[in-house]
Amino acid sequence: MRWGGAVLRLEDLIIDNGGFRVAATLQVPKGARVAVMGPSGAGKSTLLGAVAGFHDTPRGRILWDGGDITALPPGKRPCAILFQDGNLFPHLSIAQNVGLGIDPGLRLNADQRARVTRALARVGLGGLDDRKPAQLSGGQQSRAALARVLVQDKPLLLLDEPFAALGPALKADMLELVAELAAETGATLMMVTHDPADARRIADQVIVVEDGVAHPPTATAALLDHPPEGLRAYLGRD
Repeated sequence: MRWGGAVLRLEDLIIDNGGFRVAATLQVPKGARVAVMGPSGAGKSTLLGAVAGFHDTPRGRILWDGGDITALPPGKRPCAILFQDGNLFPHLSIAQNVGLGIDPGLRLNADQRARVTRALARVGLGGLDDRKPAQLSGGQQSRAALARVLVQDKPLLLLDEPFAALGPALKADMLELVAELAAETGATLMMVTHDPADARRIADQVIVVEDGVAHPPTATAALLDHPPEGLRAYLGRD
């Protein structure tokens, strides 16, 4: 399916992550590719977790395509999230790990199994369905985790530094693949990263999170070429 037309809006939102709070009033345009940057511990992952439904939001609203999703449980939200460790289960095959994105009970019909096969082929893992995660390289494991996101067929993709442990070349390959998949489906992408090169490679806008606030998206090149004081200090620039 190709997604389009929907906009993510955070209206006067307060996110509570175990007493740590982040405020956000912003809008992410449909089909945008947005990097989320800021100092360690600033609340970047908390922001994504709130959109995905994993954190309390005692004030404000999260809107998707004009509909209020603030109270929806994670499984009912229009987003799929990919975490730092990929969350592959070592005792399951790669195909089974990907199938979890369709049915956590792995009760898949023929069409759904075909979706898994197509997703694995799309991320370059065709023919490796029966392998266990330990039999794959780090880059292949990242591709399998991405395939699980792909079969969920959600219009909003949330990436929480899933490729941080990869070497520069592999990470660049994965970012290019993510960009291709987002372009093919029209999905909106939000990606946490500490690396400005990653933001320049994949994102047209950047959300800066600092001092308990997630700021509205700004054009990537303009922001990184002339960063505000807080981001400049984080990036290590004079």
